Amino acid sequence: MTYLITIGLVLAMMLGWVIVDRLAHLFAHRHPEFGPPRKLGCGGCGNHCEGHCKNEH
Repeated sequence: MTYLITIGLVLAMMLGWVIVDRLAHLFAHRHPEFGPPRKLGCGGCGNHCEGHCKNEH
């Protein structure tokens, strides 16, 4: 039983992350005054992931 609860919690957390990410993306598109939305995986680079950040990894 504990196994099923654990699997359910993990799936719920993953679904929650997808929902929060989608809501943040929609918010960024509705409020362009805060800047362009960031691409997934570009948190450390800001909005210029096409530049030098690819060379650092």
